[in-house]
Amino acid sequence: MDTTKTISQRIDDNDEKSYTNQLYRRGINKVAQKVGEEAVELVIEAKDNDANLFKNEAADLMYHYLILLKAKGYQLTDIEQVLLGRAK
Repeated sequence: MDTTKTISQRIDDNDEKSYTNQLYRRGINKVAQKVGEEAVELVIEAKDNDANLFKNEAADLMYHYLILLKAKGYQLTDIEQVLLGRAK
């Protein structure tokens, strides 16, 4: 499953039952807020030793981050290019 494609499809299809689409339609501020919330939750879980909780929070953060990228008109590959440029 390609998560980025799934996120784009749910938004592009304007699936009203989709949480992804509902969040996206609420606007950039709400999407960015969710990214911040998930980042804090990941930091909290990183301090503990529960691998399952850590991975789930990491997945939540990545999921919301991908929605934010879509809302801003970018793709993960755009960010990867920035990182590659830094490695030179």
